[in-house]
Amino acid sequence: MNWINNPTPTRKSSYKENALARQAQLTKPPGSLGKLEALAVKLADLQQSRKPSADKVSIAIFAADHGVAAEAVSAFPQEVTAQMVMNFLHGGAAISVLAKQLNATLEVIDTGILTPLPAQKGLVIQRAGNGTANSARQAAMTSGQLQTALQAGYDAIERAIANKADLFIGGEMGIANTTAATVLYCALLGLAPEQVTGAGTGLDVAGIQHKTAVIKQIITTHQSCTDNTLEWLRCAGGFEIAALAGAYIHAAQRGLPVLVDGFIGTAAALCATRINPAVNDYLIFSHVSAELGHRKALQTLNQEALLDLDMRLGEGSGAAVAVNLLRAACATHNQMATFAEAAVAGKAR
Repeated sequence: MNWINNPTPTRKSSYKENALARQAQLTKPPGSLGKLEALAVKLADLQQSRKPSADKVSIAIFAADHGVAAEAVSAFPQEVTAQMVMNFLHGGAAISVLAKQLNATLEVIDTGILTPLPAQKGLVIQRAGNGTANSARQAAMTSGQLQTALQAGYDAIERAIANKADLFIGGEMGIANTTAATVLYCALLGLAPEQVTGAGTGLDVAGIQHKTAVIKQIITTHQSCTDNTLEWLRCAGGFEIAALAGAYIHAAQRGLPVLVDGFIGTAAALCATRINPAVNDYLIFSHVSAELGHRKALQTLNQEALLDLDMRLGEGSGAAVAVNLLRAACATHNQMATFAEAAVAGKAR
């Protein structure tokens, strides 16, 4: 697991400088394309390219079950995790439809659903266990299981690189994983459970109150983790969240930009950046989740998301929707004429 501390590539500043210079020469008032300009420059810098691209997108959905589901913190039964994995594979889920629309590569990684599924096309089997243990009672996973989950993320990035991806999106599926993510927000950002605990898959007011109490119990149970991110991930996280964190870390190490999804994805990104701070440069936050606490978490992390559409589905769906913004940023940057090319007078001095 020593790889998690490996550095990110040294980037030549010339690519960012050239991108900024090109933006200043395009046939538009300076700054008139707003955040699209900044996105194009950021991608040019991260990809070390004069022509940034978001054409080839690699999407990996990490799926796992959570022992804390036994505490009745979700409105849906645990078997939904495996059922949704099958839905992903059969093309019926939102992320499946969006991936097809984007012509993106889509794979599903079983990092530890409760009941193993048979090997089949589109399913990568890299299990850390039959779901995590109940984090309200004991550590969610062993050190070995954490290492296996992190490695699943590493390997997903290696496949994305082999497919010559321009951009990586990590999605997740796991009943009760908003509970695990909420604990990580509270533990690592110092947020109160009441500020962050939401309805997840659809809890009512009483259900949210109960979920909040369980989250407080988990935090108390594992308070010896103090400020150790890996220990919080091991004791209170999930296999799929750890895999996402591993993917984000290794994507940065390989120079691959990441489009982060919503509530769960941001919790994994938080862990990744606490483990390896250089990862932060490679993260683009796609949308503000409607799940309570995500906006607060983004503010605490000093991050601004691209979209605010009241989405809270997970699966990587919000990030997939945001891809077209990145593609628009790249298209305008690469294909617009300069003032000289179009024989248009520039700004008067």
